[in-house]
Amino acid sequence: MAFEKLSHFFGISDEDEYDETGYQSEADDESTPVETTTSNATTGNVVAMNQAGRNVSRKIIIFEPRIYADAKDIATNLLNNQAVIVNFTQLDDSQARRIVDFLTGTVFALKGEIQRVGDQIFLCTPPKFEIEGTISENLKDNQGL
Repeated sequence: MAFEKLSHFFGISDEDEYDETGYQSEADDESTPVETTTSNATTGNVVAMNQAGRNVSRKIIIFEPRIYADAKDIATNLLNNQAVIVNFTQLDDSQARRIVDFLTGTVFALKGEIQRVGDQIFLCTPPKFEIEGTISENLKDNQGL
């Protein structure tokens, strides 16, 4: 009896026909079927999940931290999928080490990369950025010319 009342409340009766795999009425038969494809093309108002972030421009931010609190701003940019070049020439060695440790943890959590590109310069990248080569390799190639 309770099922009958709930069925009536939701508009389901024994006379209605419905598909077990999904609710499809006779009106849906006349409409255009929705195609589910794995391609990157968009249909109508449906946008593929892998295309949602493509309109976001990729940026490389340059930081010269002066205090340890600047590490939070650098990490925020990494969380926003922006690569960061950090120049530690304005800090003493102990503060720079603390920030590098913090950024190493941040990059590890994001599955990104951190790489030294100069004496006191580091490149931190979020996932999906690729770093090819090293500065020392490039210097060797240039000196060999």
